[in-house]
Amino acid sequence: MQDQLSDGPSSPAAEAETPIAEPEHRPDGDERRRRGRRRRRTDWRLGGTGVRPWNGSLLVIALLSLGAAIFAGSLVQLLWRSPSAPLVSTAILWVGMLVPVVVAFRRGRPAGLLRVRGADLIYGLALGLGLRVIEGWVSDAAARPFPSANLTSSWLLTEAIPSGLVGPVVEEFFFRTVILVAMYGLLRRTAGRAAAAVAAVLVSTASFILIHVVDGSLPLGESLSVGAVGLVCATLVILTGRVWGAVFAHIVYNATALLLMAAGAAISGGQ
Repeated sequence: MQDQLSDGPSSPAAEAETPIAEPEHRPDGDERRRRGRRRRRTDWRLGGTGVRPWNGSLLVIALLSLGAAIFAGSLVQLLWRSPSAPLVSTAILWVGMLVPVVVAFRRGRPAGLLRVRGADLIYGLALGLGLRVIEGWVSDAAARPFPSANLTSSWLLTEAIPSGLVGPVVEEFFFRTVILVAMYGLLRRTAGRAAAAVAAVLVSTASFILIHVVDGSLPLGESLSVGAVGLVCATLVILTGRVWGAVFAHIVYNATALLLMAAGAAISGGQ
């Protein structure tokens, strides 16, 4: 009774049963950094701070920049009667695409979007060649004369390099990063990941077709093959989370046409 009621010293048994409060654990700096690394996003399709600034305002900037470039390029071709006018007009269009790309990556870097894997090369080669075969089938290439080009140094600088390398890189970074990623990010929370992915692919593909029709480089009746390129490249970015597979596929698709033209010139020159 004394142990229970008095204010005096307690028994050893009571002291043994009394729990000892442990000091509160406070994570040190290293542990906080480790936790921060564990929380860091590795896939932009799941959201994160890197992709959050790619929002509606970025889409507005992209559309305004593209529209201004189309208008300026059209003026160049209309007012400047020079063989260089088409190339200058195309360069202006590319600048209009690159401005939103620079703005986007200054805002943030979507996690994993610029990552490169060996599989991207395989995807690019297989899909690029497959798309070229589809284009030949759709356009009935077998019934047309073999394509040819005037193989000069000017052709290499004004057509081969811009069409085979510069154009695919610029277009993929505009349509398959800025447009696709921003559209996906806008719809992911409200519509769900699947619906956002479908909408982003369709918007990216439609705008890709439209720009080729508007700038005069593609007759409306031949938009099916270009639409296939846009659809395949956009789907590849959504499925892998990386842009380089689409870039390689686009380069292979354009480069095969240039190689066919070079082969046609070599054949016709040897006859």
